[in-house]
Amino acid sequence: MLQSRLVSPEGQVVEAMFASAAEPAGSLRWLPPVEGTVVGALLNYRGELEALGDALSAPPYQAPPKAPILYLKPANTRIGHDHDVVLPADVDGVWAGACLGAVIGRTAMGVPARHAADFIAGYTIVNDLTVPHASYYRPAIRHKCRDGFCPMGPWMVDRDDVPDADALDITVRINGEIKQRANTSTLVRPVAQLLADVTAFMTLEAGDVLLVGMPENPPLARAGDRIDIDIAHIGTLTTALIRQSEVSR
Repeated sequence: MLQSRLVSPEGQVVEAMFASAAEPAGSLRWLPPVEGTVVGALLNYRGELEALGDALSAPPYQAPPKAPILYLKPANTRIGHDHDVVLPADVDGVWAGACLGAVIGRTAMGVPARHAADFIAGYTIVNDLTVPHASYYRPAIRHKCRDGFCPMGPWMVDRDDVPDADALDITVRINGEIKQRANTSTLVRPVAQLLADVTAFMTLEAGDVLLVGMPENPPLARAGDRIDIDIAHIGTLTTALIRQSEVSR
């Protein structure tokens, strides 16, 4: 089952459920399927760590991470499927960050990995738009928290309708051309272990979203580009990038 949120031109929010992929009727527009806090994990794909190589053992890092490196995508970043993102004047391009989002179903604190599924309501797709940068281990607020930098959706797919969250094909297309392929089988911390490690020190509430990571070598997208992120068994999240000068056209 697909659970969605849509909004009418008058601002009325509509909760909708679909048995299969569907487009909203009439003038309804997609909202993010959930409204909770979005928590992301850095360096959670093996390819990311391998690409950095010995750099993680040199200053300022000194050693590879032993715990999840987390960040937040605040409320100003969240938008729905098929919305435009206005690139700020000082941003030439952004990484298209194809992320599987695990939606929390009930209060999760100190969750053992073997029981993690009991706390996950379902899964969605998140485009973790990020201004390119080379710094880890410190908050990348300027790079990740611009307005509209967390497209999400189109819907949440029930947990039981996703056969194996740790074996999902991910494809990123820019203007219809495939720019990235990945699979969640290469996660450093699989979904259950990541949830266990995060809830060992912080509580996640129903409606929060835990991003399992951004695959290595995210493609760069610029104003005028259309980004489609496909994740198997979930769907396709579409985002268009525009400049401020195009907003009033």
